[in-house]
Amino acid sequence: MSRQDLLEIYRSATPVIAPSMLGCDFGNLHREVELLTAAGAPMLHLDVMDGHFVPNLTYGPVVIRQLRSLTRLPLDAHLMISDPAQYLDEFLDAGCDGITVHVECFSDSRTAMADVLERIQAAGAVAGIAVNPSTPITEIQPLLNHTDQVLIMSVEPGFGGQAFQVESLEKLRQLSETDKIIAIDGGIGPETIGLAYAAGARMFVCGSAIFDAPDYSAALQTLRSAATSVTTVQEAC
Repeated sequence: MSRQDLLEIYRSATPVIAPSMLGCDFGNLHREVELLTAAGAPMLHLDVMDGHFVPNLTYGPVVIRQLRSLTRLPLDAHLMISDPAQYLDEFLDAGCDGITVHVECFSDSRTAMADVLERIQAAGAVAGIAVNPSTPITEIQPLLNHTDQVLIMSVEPGFGGQAFQVESLEKLRQLSETDKIIAIDGGIGPETIGLAYAAGARMFVCGSAIFDAPDYSAALQTLRSAATSVTTVQEAC
């Protein structure tokens, strides 16, 4: 699937619910992929952690390559790693359809980050910028012309199960007038997804809200309904 085709799917299928594979049963990965596909998941979100940029360690290109062989669903990798430029080609070769990198990894050079984003796009993949809770949107504004997607972290990256940080809504509002895909990751469930949708998010990374449910299809439908059931942040509150 081309980058433009994937972007069109993301824009037309809102709200896009992206299951975070960090919450799946890796001992039964093939079955998990089958269940998510049958449930109508539009994509799979891959949380890659290196034990350095964030304290936890997850998986890398070897596991993603195996996952690629199990599904035709788009694979969207969120690289929580210190040096994404060094390993970028490995993730692209493993079959990632989208790759998001953290602006905090490029504090010394916005030019270097722009180069990485352009490499992702040149490879035919969707390029994304991730922003930590403590990082202001002004840090990424010079880079918006180089990216397709912005991922707002509504928790500190590296750990699942954290509470949603309501302060992230202001960042969504600041980005809502851009033409970028606005995604949010952290603490997203039926109680918070409406807040984020009303503030401007259209892609939602969800872990426990899906994987802790007995029925993935019902969980996805609940999240979609909850996202669009309100029209303003005040109403969601």
